[in-house]
Amino acid sequence: MNTNHIGQPHARVDGRAKVSGSAQYAADFNQPGQAYAVIVGASIGLGRLTELDTEAAQRVPGVLAVLTHQNTPKLAYAPHKGFIDPAHGERLHVLQDDRVHFYGQPVAVVVAQTLDQAEHAATLLRIGYAAQTPVCDPLDPRAEAVVPEAGREPGPHAADRVRGDPDAALTAAAVSIDAHYDAARENHVPIEPNATVAAWEGERLTLWSKSQFVVNEQAEIAAILGLPAANIRVVCPFIGGAFGTSLRTWPHVTLAAVAARVVGRPVKLVLSRRQTFHLGGHRPRTVQRVALSSTPDGRLTAIVHEGSGETSRYEQFAEALTAVTPFLYSCPNVRTRYRLVPLDISTPTYMRGPGEATGVFALECAMDELAHALEMDPLELRRRNEPGLDEGMQLPFSSRSMLACYERGADAFGWSRRTLAPGSMRDGRLRIGWGMACASYPVFHGQASARVRLLADGTAEVEAAASDMGPGTYTSITQIAAETLALPLERVRFSLGNSDFPPTPPHGGSMTLASVGSAVRAACLAALDQRRETGHGSGIIEASATAGPDAAVHGRFSMHAFGAVFVEVAIDPDVGTIRVRRVVGAYGAGRIVNPRLAASQCTGGMVGGIGMALMERTALDPRDGRPVNAHMADYLVPVNLDIQGLEAHFVDEVDPHVNELGVKGLGEIALVGVAPAIANAVFHATGKRVRELPIRIEHLVEH
Repeated sequence: MNTNHIGQPHARVDGRAKVSGSAQYAADFNQPGQAYAVIVGASIGLGRLTELDTEAAQRVPGVLAVLTHQNTPKLAYAPHKGFIDPAHGERLHVLQDDRVHFYGQPVAVVVAQTLDQAEHAATLLRIGYAAQTPVCDPLDPRAEAVVPEAGREPGPHAADRVRGDPDAALTAAAVSIDAHYDAARENHVPIEPNATVAAWEGERLTLWSKSQFVVNEQAEIAAILGLPAANIRVVCPFIGGAFGTSLRTWPHVTLAAVAARVVGRPVKLVLSRRQTFHLGGHRPRTVQRVALSSTPDGRLTAIVHEGSGETSRYEQFAEALTAVTPFLYSCPNVRTRYRLVPLDISTPTYMRGPGEATGVFALECAMDELAHALEMDPLELRRRNEPGLDEGMQLPFSSRSMLACYERGADAFGWSRRTLAPGSMRDGRLRIGWGMACASYPVFHGQASARVRLLADGTAEVEAAASDMGPGTYTSITQIAAETLALPLERVRFSLGNSDFPPTPPHGGSMTLASVGSAVRAACLAALDQRRETGHGSGIIEASATAGPDAAVHGRFSMHAFGAVFVEVAIDPDVGTIRVRRVVGAYGAGRIVNPRLAASQCTGGMVGGIGMALMERTALDPRDGRPVNAHMADYLVPVNLDIQGLEAHFVDEVDPHVNELGVKGLGEIALVGVAPAIANAVFHATGKRVRELPIRIEHLVEH
């Protein structure tokens, strides 16, 4: 009987359910007598409602209710700031007044017996506005940057950090570069759109809702409705991709719950693809400046990294834009500066590799520019500036395998065959470019709880209120439980996605395996101890446990995953088309619980990085802030024909400090570093430095 499961490439335990169609996603939980709700969004970007004529809509057969700010019950909106919610500002109070803050904001909800009836009635509303001109571009002269409230405190998350005298070092430097970078707004566009089915039973509410954080959704809806959290249950066993768009509880969840209460029957509300661009958050557009200087032999003497990101006017969404810069390289003089630009838009949110992916794009492109100025191999420049400790925090790394990642990735890619001069590599008429970049993402470990039952038939049931949006949480946690309990994999059943289960942190920030895995391991050990103490091997044993980071240990180390990404592009010089031929990533991510899932995580991140580099851009109409490409015809994402050779390699890394399992997350770092590696490869192929994402044909074709 094989019970050594950690480190084995087991197939997904939920794979059959997904391919057979038996896996139930939020919109699949249809209820008897269910009605359908459709959101009507504002067609202006800023102003007030002056008219809301619902008479024609209400006359449509099957319509049960038309909710507006004029007749929607006044909601409690009690204070609530979950782990994932913006720390400053106040969330949108949906259908509570006549103000319009952004294009697409819900101004009405139509509820009908069928979806067709609701959609038809929604087109019949007559809505008048007193419109104002919104400011929706961070480079608009009317936009004003502010210091984020969350960054006013000193420490690793401070908006302004400095060591040494970078300005003096830049002035005195033998070699320097100073460049600006612009990264576009992106939307998440997962296969499954945001959806909620709401059903009341007296004062108790069940929400079958797409959520990466079911316990926070439970708490948020309780605060909004003014109910005890115990009266609300959130269920989400499967997620069809999310990438951050379902970490927060967005207004559609509230609207589904209110609509169900008003009409006295269950209500299903599914956002259209277009509405997901309005109401589900987005990666904020950022503008950045990076200045670097070095000695003639490539030793960094100064780093200046300044950046700003867009946010809404009613909340402050801040991300880790400059967080990597103080520790990625050894440098005596470093300054980072982060600002927010409040705009008339909806609040941005976390998107895979939030902050780090965008900040590393600018920093790693700048390092490539410096290498070119030095006439030095970009990999060699990075090797020469490898730090011995986190110089920003003055702490040792719990483990740092960047040099091993360089070696493993470069060998697998064949980097030694790269020629130095831009435009010097060809394949027939095609221009070939080889580029590389570093990647890093912090190790997050939140407090989590789990429950284990050892049954009389020799099987085990494990429960935790975690989520699984695709990385394989069902499988990896089952492996941890099975190995801890010394059981075959098939004799362990792991259940998740229910707020009635023991609470866990959000399914984001690459913290699920470390947090939930540690809690499950602790609960399994507690169950085994209980069985030994009681001597009952044939009865039901139940044990729960909570596990979290050791603050004393975490305070002594700087904890991060690291990686190196190598890319080959082929560019047609006549039409400017860019093809990514190969991506090779090497990662130091601690203990790898399932190499098969880990490789899948990394190749998926590479695909996302290709999209960030070459395709994804949400364009706003400056007249009203409308996302003009809020559909899959014009919002471009990579498809099968865009993807060729993707390779993920893992270096051996033992880190006893990060958590009991020694694991680091992979979901975010898999995307970090891909976009700059592609941008650097484009420069190597063409000699043209493109500092804007996504890189498009018009950037490369001669005008």
